[in-house]
Amino acid sequence: MPRRRGLTVRSIARGALALLLVGAGASHLTWGRRGYRIVVPGWATRMLHTDKDAIVVASGAVEVLLGTALVTLPRERRRIGAVIAAFFVAVFPGNVHQWRTGRSAPGLNTDRARFIRLFLQVPLVAWAWWATRER
Repeated sequence: MPRRRGLTVRSIARGALALLLVGAGASHLTWGRRGYRIVVPGWATRMLHTDKDAIVVASGAVEVLLGTALVTLPRERRRIGAVIAAFFVAVFPGNVHQWRTGRSAPGLNTDRARFIRLFLQVPLVAWAWWATRER
């Protein structure tokens, strides 16, 4: 089957996902950094033998790298999509911790917002997977 050129729904979804990742990563590295530190679970620092700030910085750097890779490495698109989906799964326990403890982070300063955020993780994983399946 010949390869399609131009904009497709999937290519637009990939671009939007890349923007989301780079934007989220930038917020972890700059203006939102302090807010994200307060929601990192204590067990994560013990498990990773580091502090909360290092986890926030690392997750922000990973988000920026994944978003950038998604648009600059088209031949690796499927693998990058799988890694993005896995990343969204990996950060889910932190989202649960934030909801259970009622800790606020940028944009998540109510119990309702933190609860709704939990249900957004599944569409994020599906988005990453679906948007990167087209070759």
